[in-house]
Amino acid sequence: MTAAQPEHAPLGTDVLSLQRGGPTVQRIMLGTRLRRLRESLNITRDTAASAIRASDAKLCRMELGRVGFKERDVADLLTLYGLHEPDARQEFLDSARRANEPGWWRAYGDYFPAWFEQHLGLEEATSLIRTYEVQFIPGLLQTAGYAEAVIRLGRPVDSPDSIQRRVELRMTRQELLTRPGAPRLWVVVDEAALRRPLGGAEVMRDQLRHLVETAALPNVTLQVLPFEVGGHAAAGGPITVLRFPVPDLPDIVYLEQLTSALYLDKAEEVDRYLAVMDRLSLVALPGPESVVFLEKLLKDM
Repeated sequence: MTAAQPEHAPLGTDVLSLQRGGPTVQRIMLGTRLRRLRESLNITRDTAASAIRASDAKLCRMELGRVGFKERDVADLLTLYGLHEPDARQEFLDSARRANEPGWWRAYGDYFPAWFEQHLGLEEATSLIRTYEVQFIPGLLQTAGYAEAVIRLGRPVDSPDSIQRRVELRMTRQELLTRPGAPRLWVVVDEAALRRPLGGAEVMRDQLRHLVETAALPNVTLQVLPFEVGGHAAAGGPITVLRFPVPDLPDIVYLEQLTSALYLDKAEEVDRYLAVMDRLSLVALPGPESVVFLEKLLKDM
């Protein structure tokens, strides 16, 4: 048994479940496992980078899962780390191939910014999505009509075909909520988003009805944050926290901005946002009361 072998473990059910996340999650998982192998042997990043004819910066990006993997590089690193058992090596190489495969969203590659691709891949692999929205209904709960109205706000000169493709992308994302092994979605929606008219009265009525219907799904928790709460912990804007079914992937906070997004995974930062989400959930209306709120709002329209 080599020194590296204790660090290696067979690919378990939880890790296999992450394969649906496509290349994004595969890159992160593979990079993490390679980093742990290197660190368990006290091999410096400079030494490992030299073994694959790369810079220290490139190896760092590989270990963070921010770039693709060449199978030759993975094979050379495994040799350096003393991992020679054929099945174990093949598992790593198979993971490298999956990390380079395009996700389903590549068909829409011209219709979303590059910084959003990581979110799509991470979203596919989550076990729990917690999100707070103040201005819009969350994308995973939007109807096609409402989504079109939101997209037109930000892209007023886009062609009808471009708008439609972006709507299709958003609708395809929503399929994860009803597939086998669907993640849990826990949403807090500000009353402002529910009262802000977008797309006309009928579009808003359809959207509110859709929220009531979606709230009935066993894996969806929907809470309304009413105006009467006043100021609250998330005054800065929308928040999404993504959680995964294996400990190798930490929770990730996703903060979308106008032309970019932040992905936070440091424990102290994630903990602060989780505390904010917990406080929001405590002051927002409970699920059943939120449905009553939505039904009353619909009735009054």
